[in-house]
Amino acid sequence: MLSSILLQITTVAAPDTVAALGATPEKVAHSINLLELILKGGWVMIPIFLLSAISLVIMIDRFITIRKASKDTNKFMDKIKKLITEGDIKSAKSLCEQTESPVARMIEKGIMRLGRPLKDIESAIENTGKIELYKLEKNMSVLAIVAGIAPMLGFVGTISGVIKIFYNIAIEENISIGAIAEGLYEKMITSAAGLMVGILAHIGFHYLNLLLDRVVYKMESNSLEFIDLLQENK
Repeated sequence: MLSSILLQITTVAAPDTVAALGATPEKVAHSINLLELILKGGWVMIPIFLLSAISLVIMIDRFITIRKASKDTNKFMDKIKKLITEGDIKSAKSLCEQTESPVARMIEKGIMRLGRPLKDIESAIENTGKIELYKLEKNMSVLAIVAGIAPMLGFVGTISGVIKIFYNIAIEENISIGAIAEGLYEKMITSAAGLMVGILAHIGFHYLNLLLDRVVYKMESNSLEFIDLLQENK
């Protein structure tokens, strides 16, 4: 009995409570979609969006490139060892040309220097390795730049939002939710967007560097293995 009375009181009071808060049931039920939310961030969202697109393209491109470069080279090196030991230099060079990897291009450069002093061969392989590493690192520094700039742009949006809040208060001469809502939206949305893009670029940069370290280790290991092979077959 008591619970039914309380339920009736709650049912009657609910519309009055909503009205007292200055909102109709339709306004309370209204939801905002993602696009509308982004648009409320103002002009600062344009450069933040561009930075997010640039960082995403670079991350996908570098991930695919580094993954290709990190494929297993054990079979390739086994074949090279066999051909060098047998003295079939032509077939070894042909195998390097047919294999698409940084390691193959380094070994090919070493094979092309056969007959010269071992120091010259090592130098040629090392220089080729530096070039291959530069190709793999292409545009990765941009991710580090984005990781630093995006949060700063979010801060610019925060300042712009605060200015808008004070401007609206000065125009309307009162501190109301309606007067400060627009500026608050811009302030919070740009800050959140800038941080998210910065974090994404930061994670992408360090993750790609981890993958790249494995490739570099493999390149160095295989080049030393090739030099050892040449020393054994002098």
